[in-house]
Order: sequence, then structure tokens, then C-alpha cells
Amino acid sequence: MKRRVLVSAPYFQPVVDRFREVFAEADIELVVPPVEERLSEEELLKLVCDVDGAICGDDQFTERVLEAGPRLKVISKWGTGVDSIDRQAAARLRIAVCNTPNAFTDPVADTVLGYILCFARQLPWMNHDMRRNLWVKRLSVSLRECTLGIIGVGNIGKAVARRAAIFGMRLLGNDIVTIRSEWLAEVGMHTVGKEELLRQADFVSLNCDLNPTSYHLISRPELGLMKPTACLINTARGSIIDEPALVRALQQKQIANAALDVFEREPLPADSPLRSLENVLLAPHNANSSPVAWEQIHQNTVRQLLEHLSVSLSK
Repeated sequence: MKRRVLVSAPYFQPVVDRFREVFAEADIELVVPPVEERLSEEELLKLVCDVDGAICGDDQFTERVLEAGPRLKVISKWGTGVDSIDRQAAARLRIAVCNTPNAFTDPVADTVLGYILCFARQLPWMNHDMRRNLWVKRLSVSLRECTLGIIGVGNIGKAVARRAAIFGMRLLGNDIVTIRSEWLAEVGMHTVGKEELLRQADFVSLNCDLNPTSYHLISRPELGLMKPTACLINTARGSIIDEPALVRALQQKQIANAALDVFEREPLPADSPLRSLENVLLAPHNANSSPVAWEQIHQNTVRQLLEHLSVSLSK
């Protein structure tokens, strides 16, 4: 029987034709549904009943979805984050889940530094002033004068720290995992508790995974600890921040700015109050943008899918 693979990763769908010959040689039929950003649980329930594998993005592979796919043997995630997949249920059902760790470290770290520079040097706002025929010399700061707090010092957090260290920023780190003392000394980072980091940092960058310990890690109490001049940057996962609490903090000037590449609901709803706040920089979950990185992930995602399907077929 010909095997069928669901292709729902929005970054992979535009290039899927390049790989059709590879799939054809493996006697695999592709199912490529329309996807805006990700497939919901209800949308997946209509698709998984007769597929053997999936190349997915941030689709909601819940326990209910996984149990509805009796033939499903492998989910090959395009990218790194697998928080949208119920891995416990997948393990119970013997469904392999694979991804590409460290896939977007450089582009995401570059994005964080880009936001820091925009806020410190007031670049977007001066550009806006000039286009309105205003000659306003806004107060800016040098990064050497600033403290950066990084919550989540994994691959991306470390890459952000290395970049910030070159600019002479004071570095504070917080992670539930112990960070090697040799690496801390190399970049000049001090580890502190989350509350102390929030109190001291001029910029806070969220670079942790989304899991039960990080859901709404930043909410009203945490925002209340931050400096009124502080900037919050999230390029990780939207639900790490309690979004309504952040909106209130920004509206009430509890903190100065935020840069958000990710949101609790994606795409960001048209009526989101974040869209009307002038002290916020917004992006459409695009910090991973890098054609070179994408190509590596295309290849790795296909390879892992084929390897696991081959293994499952031989059992």
C-alpha cells in the first residue's frame, strides 16, 4: 500500500515540488492542504486518519489528533520547537517525533540584537518623525551603558549573549538548567534569579522553550518588577508572556517598550490592542528568516521523515 505523508509546514509547502521525485521514489503520496499559519486540532482530525507521516509546522498535534491517526508513525517537525506536539501521547502510541535542534540560532539572535539596537538608538521612531517632517533629536543610549537580562540561556540565549558582549553590555542570565561556569566567565555573564534579573535589566530577552514551567512566565507580577524604562523582547513563544498583562503594562507605562515576534494567537488578530501601541515593535513570527537555514531544515526534515518511515516499514 502506498504510504501517505501530510505536508503542513508553511515554510516547506512552497518548495515541496523540489522534493516530489524523492517522495515518489519512496512510493509516498503527499497530502498538501491549504495552511495559513498552522492547522488546528479540528483541522488535523480531518487529515490524519489515513496518513503514515507528517512534515509539520506548529500544528496542534494533540493527544486526540494522534489517537485519530492509526497509521501515523512519524512527525517530522520543520524547525526546532515541538511544544505543539503532545510528545507523551506520541511516545505511548509509538509515533516518532523529530526536529532540527539549533536550527535558527543565528537569525533569531541577530533579530534580538536588532531590536535592542532599535530601542537603544530610537531608530524606528526617528525614521517615523522624519517622514512626518519632524526634526526631533530623540534621547538615545549606548549599549555599553545597558544591562541585558536573558531568560533561557540555551543555544539562542548564548548566541544573544555573545553578540551583546561584543557591544559591551552587562549580562545577566537565568535558566532552570545550570550553566557552565567556564562559559559564563567567557562572556562575562552573571546568573541571578528571575526576579532580580527583571529588576536590574534594561532589556529582557526571552529565549526559553514553551513548557509547563514557562507558560505565562512573564505576567503581571513580573512586569511590575521591571524598570519603567525597560524593554521586553520575545522571539521564543507567545504564551511565555501573559499578553493582556503585557498590554496593560505598556498602556500604563509600567515598562517602556516591547518587541514581539510571537503571540498567544497567530496570526495576531486584527483587533489586538498591540497593533495600536506606538511603543511596540511587531513581526509575523519571522525571526527565523534565513534562506540558508531554511534549506538545511528542508533537507533534514525530509531525511528524518524518510528514515523513520523506512524503519517503521521494516518492523
